[in-house]
Amino acid sequence: MPIRLNLLAEAQTAEEMRRRDPVKRAAWIGGFIAFLVLLWAGLLQFDIMSANSELNTLEGRWKSMEKDFSHAVGIMTKPREIEDKLAALDQLATNRFLWGTVLNALQQVTLDNLPLVRFKGDQSYIQFEGTKPVTNAPGRITPGKPATSTEKIILSIDARDYSLPQGDGIFKFKEALEIFPFFQTNLQKKPNGVVLTRRDPPQTEALDPRPFVPFALECRFPEKTRQ
Repeated sequence: MPIRLNLLAEAQTAEEMRRRDPVKRAAWIGGFIAFLVLLWAGLLQFDIMSANSELNTLEGRWKSMEKDFSHAVGIMTKPREIEDKLAALDQLATNRFLWGTVLNALQQVTLDNLPLVRFKGDQSYIQFEGTKPVTNAPGRITPGKPATSTEKIILSIDARDYSLPQGDGIFKFKEALEIFPFFQTNLQKKPNGVVLTRRDPPQTEALDPRPFVPFALECRFPEKTRQ
């Protein structure tokens, strides 16, 4: 029986061990993982590019519609502004201050030895500008505020007190104004409703030797803010 000798057995064994080397296997696995990562990054970049392209398309469409949208919003706000102005005019006509009622009440508050010399009505307004509606985002509108005005009304009275030497006519007249129903209801609350603004020393006139004290009162009505 012939004897066979494998002279390459040692080389084959070494090649087999090299083929089974774990470092080489790990390198192959690492390379495959790196390939997968690069593939995933490429797909992600493609998705980003697609999303940017869609975003640019939508922005272009919005810009083309923005002008029409702003025009439509302007049309929608005009009827509201007209309605606000009509409501303000109606409120002003309904709640306007009537000086005839004041003068009618004033003529009913009279005292002996205390004639009225002059009276003056001062009706002033302080204007406050309104704000227009603001479009914050598509479909979202912050309503504006209407313009307002604060009404200030003062009735000034100049009179003479002939009740000397007592000299108490001024305070009696002031109290009579404060308790008269119309002024009690419509003036500011005490002590600001009827205010003594001037009191001069006793005087006389050439045609009337009786001494008198000139004085002035202010009847102050509450301030009202109107649209």
